[in-house]
Formats: sequence, structure tokens, C-alpha cells
Amino acid sequence: MAETARPIVIRVNGTEHSLGAERSRSLLSVLRTELGLTGTKYGCGSGECGACTVLLDGQPVRACTTPVSHADGRSVTTIEGLEGKGGSLHPVQQAFLDVQAFQCGYCTPGMIMEAVALLRKDPNPTALTIREKMAGHLCRCGTYSRIVRAIQAAAAKMRK
Repeated sequence: MAETARPIVIRVNGTEHSLGAERSRSLLSVLRTELGLTGTKYGCGSGECGACTVLLDGQPVRACTTPVSHADGRSVTTIEGLEGKGGSLHPVQQAFLDVQAFQCGYCTPGMIMEAVALLRKDPNPTALTIREKMAGHLCRCGTYSRIVRAIQAAAAKMRK
């Protein structure tokens, strides 16, 4: 008789979940199908494009290549978890809107999550630092200069 694996327990956006998912399943798959959090996007499936970026204990990871077992006992923040008081947008989300840093928006959740992690670590990044940190994110619409401006604007707002 096969032994039942213990559930995977993860805290997602502040809510604890006990999941019976296969330990090798991708975190992305579990977030989207088990928890219904579809803001995190599937892009390339190999961790190259950054569309699936979430924060695992505050650090950006590619959810498409991260086994859900790596999140066991840890905290995950998705784009849905950035919502502020009363449903307000996170300063990075608002800056992306204000600067029109996206066109189709598909890559935007992953870029925002990467930017949030960057600004937590470095509240006053240079344009070069922003470009280096965002280099692993692909935008098919090519709005890179506006993305840098949005992150700079969010950084300025968050420092106030």
C-alpha cells in the first residue's frame, strides 16, 4: 500500500494553504489551478522570460521552474498579494500605470514582482541597477525605457 505524502503547507498572500499536490509540480501550476491565482503568468515554461515571477520569502523566483515542494513551510507573494488597504494599488503597480510602462501587459506581473523585491532591497536604485535586475524579464512590446521610469517613480514615491 502506497504511503500518502504529507500535505504541502504554504502561506500565499497571507493565507495558509494545505495542499495535496504532487511535490514535483511547479509552483506556478499550483498557484493557477489549485488556488485560482491567475495573475502570475505562464510564459516560456523554462524560467527565461520572467512572466511567472513571484516572491518566495521575499525573494523573486520563477514559479514555472520552482517545484511546489520548495515552497513548503514558506511564504509566497503573488501579484494579487500586493493589494494595499482598501484595494489600493502598490506604488509599483500605480507607477506602471502612470508611466504607461506596458502595452499588452502579459509580462507586467512578473516585472512588478521583481521590481518590488528590488525596491525592498535598494530603495534608491540607479537606472543601471534597474536594467540589470530587470534583464531577465522579456517584454515583447519593448517598453523597457518606460519600465525603468516606472520603477524610478515608484522608488521616489516609496521613499517619501
